[in-house]
Amino acid sequence: MEAQDLPIGGRIRHHRQAQHRRQDVIAGLVGITPDYLSQIERGIKVPTLPVLHAIARELGVPTAALLTERAGTAATPPETTAQAITQALMGYGPPHSNPVTPPHLLRERVEQAWYVWQTSPTRFTDAAAVLPHLIADVEHAVRVRRTGTDATAHRETLRVAADLYFLLRSYLRRTGRLDLSLMAADRAARAAEDADDPLRIAAASWNLGHVLLSTQAADGAEEVAVRGIERLRPQIRQGEPDYPDHAAMAGALQLVAVVAAARRRDWWTARDRLSRYARPAARRAGEGNVMWTVFGPTNVELHQVSIEMEAGEASEALRLADAVDTGRLPSLERSFTFTLEVARCYDLRRADAAVLLHLLELEQLAPEDLARAPMARDLVLGLVRRARAMHARQAEALAERMGVL
Repeated sequence: MEAQDLPIGGRIRHHRQAQHRRQDVIAGLVGITPDYLSQIERGIKVPTLPVLHAIARELGVPTAALLTERAGTAATPPETTAQAITQALMGYGPPHSNPVTPPHLLRERVEQAWYVWQTSPTRFTDAAAVLPHLIADVEHAVRVRRTGTDATAHRETLRVAADLYFLLRSYLRRTGRLDLSLMAADRAARAAEDADDPLRIAAASWNLGHVLLSTQAADGAEEVAVRGIERLRPQIRQGEPDYPDHAAMAGALQLVAVVAAARRRDWWTARDRLSRYARPAARRAGEGNVMWTVFGPTNVELHQVSIEMEAGEASEALRLADAVDTGRLPSLERSFTFTLEVARCYDLRRADAAVLLHLLELEQLAPEDLARAPMARDLVLGLVRRARAMHARQAEALAERMGVL
C-alpha cells in the first residue's frame, strides 16, 4: 500500500512498519542515530538527499516513492452516495408503486427512515437500502395526488415529501454530493410551500442554511436563517396551538446564524447571538427534536463548544465540554460531532493520546461517519505524521480502516 498522501517522514515510517522492521535497525544500516530517524519520521527533521537515498535503498523502495508529493487529498472523503439513490432522485429508480401508497403509510416509512438515520451506527448502509424505493413511492404519490380530488391527502403527501427531502439533504451532504444536497433542499422547500405549512417552510430554510454552510457560503446561510425566523414570527406571536414547535424551529434557525458568524470568524457575533437568542429559546423549548433539528439546551451548549474550538480556544472549549451530557440527545450524529470536536481541541494542544482515544471511541460509535468526516481524516493523518511510535502505529491502523491510507 502506497502512503501517497503522507509527507516524506510519514512515508518512511509507513514502508518501514509495513516490513515490520525496527527503527534502530534501519538507522544503524543507514548510518544515522535512531533518534534522528525518529525525528525524520515525525516530520521534525528533513533528511538530506544522501540520507534519503540510503533509507530508500534499505527499505527496498524507489527514492521517488518517498519524495513524490501530491496535493493533500486524504482529508477529503470520497463521494460515497449510493448509485440507486442518485438514480431514484433523477427518476430512474425502482418502478413506481401502483396503486398509490396512502399518506399515513408513507409517513410511517419516512419517520422510520429518520429514526434510523439519527440513531444507527451504520446509517449510510441502512439509508442506501431503504431510500431508493421510498423516493420512488413518495414522488409517485405526489404526482398522482396533484391531479386528484382529495385535497387533504394531497397536502399530507406534500408534507411527507418535504420530510423525506430534509433527510436526503443530510444524507447527500455527508456522502459528498453537495450539488444533489442543494437540489434536495430545494425540493423540500417547494413541497413545504405547496403544502402551505409554516413549520416545514421554516425547516426548509434550516436545511438550506446547512447546505450553504457546507459550501462556505456563510453570508447566504445567515440570510436564509434570518428570513426563516421572520416568517415564523406571526405564528409565534399569535400563540397558535403548535407555537412551541414554531418557537423551537426559530431557535434552530438562530443556531444556523450562529454557525455562519463563526465561519466568518466573527466570534463576538457568534457568541452574542447564541447567548442573546438561541439559549433563551432553548430554555423555553426544552430538549426536543422538532423537524429533526435536535434543538434544545444541550444542542446550544454543543454549539458553544464548537465556537470556542473553531476560535482556537481549546482550553475554554474543553472546560465547557466537561459540563455537557449528550446522553439525552436523540441524534447519534450530534454526539459524534461533539466527540470529534473534543478530539480536535486535544489536537490543538498536541495531546496525541487523548486525540487517539477519542477517535477510537468514535470508531466504536459510528464507523461509517468517522470514515466520511474530513476533520477526523485530518486528525488521524496528523497523528500518523507526528505521534510517538506506539500512538503512530495505532493511528496508522485506524487510518487504514478508515480508508485514509
